Amino acid sequence: MGRTLFDLHGKTALITGGGRGLGRTIAEAFAEYGANIAVCSRKIENCEETVDHLIKEYGIKAQAYECNVGVEEEVIDTVKAVLDDFGQIDILVNNSGATWGERAENMPLEAWQKVMDVNVTGTFLMSKEVGNHMIRNGYGKIINIGSVAGIKAEPANVLNAIGYSTSKAAVHHFTKDLARKWAEHGLYVNAIAPGFFETKMTKGVLDKSGDAIRNNNPLKKLGDTDSLKGAALFLAGKASDYVTGQVIAVDGGSSL
Repeated sequence: MGRTLFDLHGKTALITGGGRGLGRTIAEAFAEYGANIAVCSRKIENCEETVDHLIKEYGIKAQAYECNVGVEEEVIDTVKAVLDDFGQIDILVNNSGATWGERAENMPLEAWQKVMDVNVTGTFLMSKEVGNHMIRNGYGKIINIGSVAGIKAEPANVLNAIGYSTSKAAVHHFTKDLARKWAEHGLYVNAIAPGFFETKMTKGVLDKSGDAIRNNNPLKKLGDTDSLKGAALFLAGKASDYVTGQVIAVDGGSSL
């Protein structure tokens, strides 16, 4: 019974920013449980390496695509290509993300806009395009990757990136609003709010404040490569068929 709750055989998942970091981790989890995988990002080389790994390790169908999620034309073309190659998209993970560390009083407008374009506009554009396909099919699971930074305000010595924090709070509310609107179509929309994980995006912060972040965490640790897999699998499969509009913090208790 437990395995069938998480079984993803016959499903196709599209994961943005799936070439590295948390996106790749989620792709591996889905592939392990049988899903076919489409991954996209601005750097297709990372996606291609991930695809090669998934095919060799799990024997599933996988394909890489180049896409800037903040550009509508690229999103439309990418979703069309995925549908042409796979025939369906059952699961969408909006994982592509950008950040910019700077004091609020010094934040350049172009930096603010870059973060918003990827984290908020990209999540909207991809959800809209894939959502129309899911609505026609009467089913779909959308998982947005938010952040604990969008739940609580961190002190400046831990995280000084107001554009990132604001964008992730927007992603959380977007998740709830979209879940309310699309429930009638058989779509589920949820979010995961990771705490601090050791990724390329967090390297600068962790190099500077890693010890303080660990010490302030109730579990006294950072997220590792397996920490996000369970939550992602739960939201992607049958186990979450009575769950929508939720933001699940995977953070060792740091948002408490």
